[in-house]
Amino acid sequence: MAATNRGAMLVAATQLFLENGYDRTSLAHIAQQAGVSRATLFKQFPTKAALFEATVLAAGSSPAPEPVDVPSEDFCAGLVTLGRAYAELLTRPEMAALMRTVIAESPRFPELRERTFDFGTLPVLTALGRYLRDAHASGVAEVDDPEMASAQFLGMIASSVFWPRLMHGTWSITDDERELVIEGAARTITARYATP
Repeated sequence: MAATNRGAMLVAATQLFLENGYDRTSLAHIAQQAGVSRATLFKQFPTKAALFEATVLAAGSSPAPEPVDVPSEDFCAGLVTLGRAYAELLTRPEMAALMRTVIAESPRFPELRERTFDFGTLPVLTALGRYLRDAHASGVAEVDDPEMASAQFLGMIASSVFWPRLMHGTWSITDDERELVIEGAARTITARYATP
């Protein structure tokens, strides 16, 4: 029951924080929307700040992405596969709204910026880091700094797939355009790091 109540509270809080912002969302309204008493809400989340943090962290990490099956025989093809998984996460409808909320509230919650930086993309980041280290170890690529190479690759994708949508709510990209971005980023990283 506690887990069910917690889930209902987080769902209600996510909706209300995203719709109304932090200041205009009350704990009483969240409890009402979640169908729980205020006492139940306060037992789990003693302050609005604690509930906001839990809401952002939960929403940013779910639903869990499917495991990424990365082809290892072709360095560029592996990057394309990982790039597609990353772009899929970035284009989830809630991702831009969550990022806007964190940016708006970051002066009030500076620690939240660090804890939400990866926003549900950690499995892909982990897989990409492992892929680059394995490629380096096997001699397929010379990647001395996997973190830098990851940032370069994912930055090329995010700059076309995510950031324009964050800044301009009506902006969109077609599936074909997204695929061109991913393939271009993969080719750029391959040209930079793959061994001849």
